[in-house]
Amino acid sequence: MTSLDTVCVQGGWHPGSGEPRQVPIYQNTTWKYDTSEHMGRLFDLEESGYFYTRLQNPTNDAVAAKIAELEGGSAAMLTSSGQAANFFAVFNLASAGDHVVSTSAIYGGTYNLLAHTLKRMGIQCTFVQPDCSSAELEAAFQPNTKCVFGETVANPALAVLDIERFAQAAHAHGVPLIVDNTFPTPVLCRPLEWGADIVTHSTTKYMDGHGASVGGAIVDGGTFDWRAYPERFPGLCEPDESYHGVVYAERFGLEGAFITKATAQLMRDLGSIQSPQNAFLINLGLESLHLRMARHAENGLRVAQALAAHPKVSWVLHPSLVGDPSYELAQKYLPQGSCGVVAFGVAEGREGAEAMMRKLKLAQIATHVADARTCVLHPANATHRQMTDDELRAAGIGPDLVRLSCGIEDAEDIIADLHQALE
Repeated sequence: MTSLDTVCVQGGWHPGSGEPRQVPIYQNTTWKYDTSEHMGRLFDLEESGYFYTRLQNPTNDAVAAKIAELEGGSAAMLTSSGQAANFFAVFNLASAGDHVVSTSAIYGGTYNLLAHTLKRMGIQCTFVQPDCSSAELEAAFQPNTKCVFGETVANPALAVLDIERFAQAAHAHGVPLIVDNTFPTPVLCRPLEWGADIVTHSTTKYMDGHGASVGGAIVDGGTFDWRAYPERFPGLCEPDESYHGVVYAERFGLEGAFITKATAQLMRDLGSIQSPQNAFLINLGLESLHLRMARHAENGLRVAQALAAHPKVSWVLHPSLVGDPSYELAQKYLPQGSCGVVAFGVAEGREGAEAMMRKLKLAQIATHVADARTCVLHPANATHRQMTDDELRAAGIGPDLVRLSCGIEDAEDIIADLHQALE
């Protein structure tokens, strides 16, 4: 097997003699064909090829192939954002009258998507704590449950998902586990190897790594047998009349059915495409991902240790920190480090947190996270602002929580900046 380091640099695009060494940007909307019959075969999914960038583009496909290889999946697609990736991944399986199970410790935007927006579309969601009891997890499932969702490392609660446990519960009920792997990236964790079936990413974060492009990705593991549950997944196992009766699970098999359906139906009708320019920028970030993630993880742990020893810090969360609630799970799923994000509380509470943030010089207040530059955010006042206090507590977010995303600067400089701001 080619190492992940090499895949980061060379995966996805394999030029022939005289072709560009770097993946080219296909900045075009359409392709020319000699006959309408040829184009008709493309529209009928009888032949692979390109005819409109909203559905497929060679730049996007090369980058998606690299991400699929990194995750160990069978197929992948790019979307306009991580939020679009999570929406497509769930909506590709669930429709009006269906149900989803999700952990409560997830990104605020994803919580709103599952709890409110999908509810307006007739899809209900039951939330469980990542460390819920077996009885609580079992009780969350309903006859119309179509999938289980969670984050490898929750944003910003930093709870580590017990992937094997949730995968076993999902499979016992005949549904797939979808895992958002944005924070660890496949460099530090590959959820498919632990039983997950579908992996999503906000490529805006570590994969890009430089705050230059917005994007998302969905990777299918290609192992979930949709045909074993034809009544539960009719969209994959019954004829699609909008594509002349194609049955995705039959035509494209386990390895290609999920992504093909998501492209042919959801991208066709909802159009949340990633631009080829953004895909190109993400590929540049992927080429150094293996180097950056090691530094992010190292800096995150060093900063967490320094904060834990500071008298003006009341608590610290980082999965790799000894004594962290997720430490044991992190040792299992993330032995090489978890991420560069640290959550902590200032002793003076919410007011103290906001005052401290105003004094920071190196760390910048920004809604972004997982960047080469250190940035900081007060989630209760920003990304999770729409959540009630009860919802915040369920997601593991208190009013004093500060989310610090450690960049790849010198760790001592980040620590010095925090110390002067706390003082």
